[in-house]
Amino acid sequence: MKNLVILGGGYGGMRVLLRLLPNQLPEDVQITLIDKNPYHCLKTEYYALAAGTISDHHIRVSFPEHPRLHSVFGEVTSVDLENKQVQLNDYEPVAFDDLIIGLGCVDKYHNVPGADEFTYSIQSIDQSRETYQVLNNLKADATVGIVGAGLSGVELASELRESRKDLNIKLFDRSKHILSSFPERLSSYVEKWFTEHGVEIISEANITKVEPNIVYNHDQPFECDAIVWTAGIQPNKVVRDLPVEKDNQGRVVLTVQHFIPNHEDVFVVGDCASLPHAPSAQLAEAQAEQIVQVLLKKWNNEPLPESFPPFKLKGVLGSLGKKQGFGLVNDRPLMGRVPRLLKSGVLWMYKYHNG
Repeated sequence: MKNLVILGGGYGGMRVLLRLLPNQLPEDVQITLIDKNPYHCLKTEYYALAAGTISDHHIRVSFPEHPRLHSVFGEVTSVDLENKQVQLNDYEPVAFDDLIIGLGCVDKYHNVPGADEFTYSIQSIDQSRETYQVLNNLKADATVGIVGAGLSGVELASELRESRKDLNIKLFDRSKHILSSFPERLSSYVEKWFTEHGVEIISEANITKVEPNIVYNHDQPFECDAIVWTAGIQPNKVVRDLPVEKDNQGRVVLTVQHFIPNHEDVFVVGDCASLPHAPSAQLAEAQAEQIVQVLLKKWNNEPLPESFPPFKLKGVLGSLGKKQGFGLVNDRPLMGRVPRLLKSGVLWMYKYHNG
């Protein structure tokens, strides 16, 4: 019996499971899923969990069940590519015939002193729970600093404003405009929303140091009762430690078939893979679809696909609280209630089809 090991039940790993099970998995193949949690987590909604506007249960989806799907709930410490083993904390090593690494990303602190020690995060469900406890236990009129005004920072700031109207929220961003990767018209709309709702935007910020309850912008101290870091991501440490070629973001360089060169049994999916798009749940799922095609060809002893069509990503949707939103769909900017409704619909469909 061949053993396909999947590290991480995120969007990429979950899509592989849903494509192979229940009917596509060959009789001589079993799957071992390794994840810290006994459920799939909707990472795109961690900002709302941290802000206190949804419950923990709202962002959990059960993994599929199948007689040849075995789950190990533990922490991966390393991958031995040569001996084809996965090392775990407090578990025996797990041997693989094929391996899919989908361990996701962690915060990147850009060597800012104190940032990793004195800020909170929304990168994992455990960290989001901790951030929720801190933010929702703050006293009235407390100040929250959010470092980074990309999609995560903007959604957290807007959701926190709706959850705690009494808080003073400061949003620090290194660019002239927040959401710098979006069209300026869209950025301006979101900035106007923040101005109208009393969120202070500190543009062209340069965070030089973080101390307990103090964030330094251009060496100027700003006192905060809590500081949340949303200013960059990098691959999981297990991936960073792999002795393979990486791009300048630390993501693994892959073949067209999504495996590591010279290791055709080891695939990398999602945030840890070097792909021609910014990391996203949508991208991880699209890549997982192609990995499944490669695996099925391989297991049937058929030639592997020599190429794939480009990924077709539908766009990006973001929320500004529960009633307003923004997005880019087919390169068309959307603002107001429509993108917020679209995002709610996408989330509902995902849970309905996968839960």
